[in-house]
Amino acid sequence: MLRGFFRQDAPTGGGRAGVDEDPLRACMQLERFGVIVTRGERWRAHPDYENVFQAALDAIDQRFSLVPEGFVSMPTTVTDEPGCPETDHETEPFLLARTCVTNAQYQKFVDAGSYEDLEIWPESIWPHLIGFQDQTGKAGPRFWRGGRHDEAKGDHPVVGICAYEAATYANWAGFRLPTEAEWQMAASWRIRTSAHVFRRYPWGDSHDPRRCNTWASGRGGTVPVGTYTEGAAPNGVLQLIGNVWEWTASDLEMTDDKGRPVVGDMLLKAIRGGAFDTYFSCQATSHFRTGLACLARAHNVGFRCVLDAGRRDG
Repeated sequence: MLRGFFRQDAPTGGGRAGVDEDPLRACMQLERFGVIVTRGERWRAHPDYENVFQAALDAIDQRFSLVPEGFVSMPTTVTDEPGCPETDHETEPFLLARTCVTNAQYQKFVDAGSYEDLEIWPESIWPHLIGFQDQTGKAGPRFWRGGRHDEAKGDHPVVGICAYEAATYANWAGFRLPTEAEWQMAASWRIRTSAHVFRRYPWGDSHDPRRCNTWASGRGGTVPVGTYTEGAAPNGVLQLIGNVWEWTASDLEMTDDKGRPVVGDMLLKAIRGGAFDTYFSCQATSHFRTGLACLARAHNVGFRCVLDAGRRDG
């Protein structure tokens, strides 16, 4: 069923090559599955609505995994040594993308003219949009050229995007970014059972460069998002550790050893998980906390999406 909705030879509309003129079918082709499932009331009278709605559900089922309810304890100081102050957070069930958003997926967002569509961006960010350019001055991630990604890296995580670009893409697709607590819950799998399990890594308690792409793995760059299956979380979510750091929706709130807030010249957003160039294994764990300026467009930071469990219009 999905193949028909992803066809790229349909009539074009709005200047977007290969995208169907019909808004509902266009949403499917652009992989805006969350929009169809959670905001689809506008299309209820559409003759293809039921089929497209089911196809979007199938796509979400294939690409997202359920993270059960649980709780996390996050250190509140820069040094997260045993016994340091922590805050506890409850997490409700949610659906987490099994992989980070790829270059090929983000290309659809760029090709849809999203950088020119002010309505989907926070008004406070409008003055910064002019700076969201690639190496040739085209709108898009920092390391692209001519508004296009390197096709050899189509299945690699998109990088060179700031926190606002990540959040706007997620909302455009009908999803959102995970909170820092949700991300940690997915990586540590601290579900409420009598076993009271806490994982330092999604696969267990020992760092293993064969299970994740960090400096010790020797790759020297990003790899396709579907690799390192041996490092998956219990629910099949891949690469929560390594390959790229991941933006979260949370502001970084930490203190130094004297209880003074850690602040920067710009708002800091929490990033988690480590990347291909993370040297210290202690920084690529389920609980290590750090942050990055919200407008930074780094070479080693990407993101993945979340959908609230049970949220649908059909």
